[in-house]
Amino acid sequence: MTKTWLITGSARGLGRSITEAALAAGHNVVATARDPGRLADLQERYADTLLSFALDVTDAEAAQAAVRFTTDSFGRVDVLVNNAGFGHAVAFEQGSDADFRAQIDTNFYGVVNLTRAVLPVMRGQRSGHIINISSVGGRTSTPGLSAYQAAKWAVGGFTEVLAKETAPLGIKLIAVEPGGMRTDWGEIARGNAPAVLPDYEPSVGAILNLLKNYVGHEIGDPAKIAQIILDLAERETLPAHLILGSDALHVFAQADAVRQKQAADWAKVSASSDFDGTDLVALQKLLSGATA
Repeated sequence: MTKTWLITGSARGLGRSITEAALAAGHNVVATARDPGRLADLQERYADTLLSFALDVTDAEAAQAAVRFTTDSFGRVDVLVNNAGFGHAVAFEQGSDADFRAQIDTNFYGVVNLTRAVLPVMRGQRSGHIINISSVGGRTSTPGLSAYQAAKWAVGGFTEVLAKETAPLGIKLIAVEPGGMRTDWGEIARGNAPAVLPDYEPSVGAILNLLKNYVGHEIGDPAKIAQIILDLAERETLPAHLILGSDALHVFAQADAVRQKQAADWAKVSASSDFDGTDLVALQKLLSGATA
């Protein structure tokens, strides 16, 4: 079945791979980018099924316009892929407020803006898939990526909540969480970092050195990830999160083990804040109903 896709950040990296995969599968695509001219070669090959749209995802009104353009052109929106994003690796203390806010605005509020714009359309259709491209960094932590990972943690929580809100409407959401991919993300992340203060060499400096050696050797294949995205858009049941990549699985397992151990080690302190005589059984029943 031919579907209509709206994809952000389509000009490069994973967004470009998803756009190419959706077009090759015969779908209609509105591909957005800050510079849609970079999609000219695809436009020539898919003149009937590809439309480009200039979009800064941090602009809420422009997000609404992108959705209107999609529905005016193809009549509906079946799949929204919130892919646009970037990261800069820098010690929090050394980063500028403007850059921190730009990363939050793009990586998180870009997702919010497009999702807010598309929900009335999908609610009217009683169907739709919203696929938020997050990162394993949305459930782990890496020195130097405070803004990027704060945004990705927010994307994961936002996705979980909204998936529960919209499930009765036939709208499905998922946060896709890849590890390292062979795109230009790593080069951009380390590109303009200031000299690391000596005090941050053991933490942020180590990550910058890792990126220097890792860029170009990432194991994540954007073309394979794009095919997984195509498959997700056909499924009726989705997990709230999907980690992609053996490296991501390894990093997440380590982080989750630490988190579980800390929770167990501090469980008595956690429980000590209860009122005396709290009925835990009744409370658990109440909470299970609210989170079902």
